[in-house]
Order: sequence, then C-alpha cells, then structure tokens
Amino acid sequence: MNLNVTLLGQAITFAVFVWFTMRFVWPPIIAAMQARQKKIADGLQAAEQGEQELVQAHKEAAASIHEARAKAHEIVEHAQRRAAQIIEESKHLAQEEGKRMLVVAKTEIDKQATQVKEQLRAEVVGLAMLGAEKVLERSIDEKAHNDLLNKLATQI
Repeated sequence: MNLNVTLLGQAITFAVFVWFTMRFVWPPIIAAMQARQKKIADGLQAAEQGEQELVQAHKEAAASIHEARAKAHEIVEHAQRRAAQIIEESKHLAQEEGKRMLVVAKTEIDKQATQVKEQLRAEVVGLAMLGAEKVLERSIDEKAHNDLLNKLATQI
C-alpha cells in the first residue's frame, strides 16, 4: 500500500501542479509568446511595406529623372530654336543693312557722277570759250553767248 499511497499522492501533486501551471504560469507565458509573435509579424509587415515603399521610391525617382531629362531636352530644343531664330533675324537685319548701304552708296555715286558731269561741263564750256577765242582771236562776251554754250554743253 505504501506504493499506492505514494503513487496516489504523486498523482494528486502532479494534478495540482498541472492545474497551478495552467492557471497561473501558462497565461503570462502564452501572452508573452503572442506579443512576441505579433511583434515579429508587425516587424515583417513593416519590412515588407518598407521594401514596397523603396520600390515605389525608386519608381518615383526614375520618373522624376525621366521628367527632368525630358524637360532639359525641351529646354535645349527651345534654346536651339531661339538661337536659329536669332540667327535668321540677324541675317535679315544684315541683308537690310546691306541693301540700305548699297542704296546710300549708289546715291553717293550718282551725286559724285553729277558733280563730275557739272565740272566736266564747266571745263568744256571754258575750253569751248577758249577755243572760240582762239579761232576768232578776239574776246567773246560771256553773258551774250553763255546760253548758247550751256546748250552746247548739255548736248555734249
């Protein structure tokens, strides 16, 4: 009997120990394990979310870089178009200035040609009078014959 009472005492003690453990020890351990499990799950979810945000940030950065390159390309094209426009305007202004200078030069040439013709006429009149004096060997009245000499000069 001794063995049975001891076995029965050990069984009762074991049952009390199991009840005490299940009642007072297991709940805090299970709560700590659940909290730890939740913390790990939250950490994994945060890491996954961080990876997704990183991928999204890379996509946004690539889009921003692409947009910046497109804008830079557009600015360069605009600058090239503006440069070509300025060159064309400069060419046009240079052509107009050249035409204006040509007109001024032609006017100056015409003016000088007219002056030369007038000088030449005066010289021809003087030479004609000198020649007439030599032919007639007498002095010609300039006032009386000036009209006749002017007509002669215009015909020459």
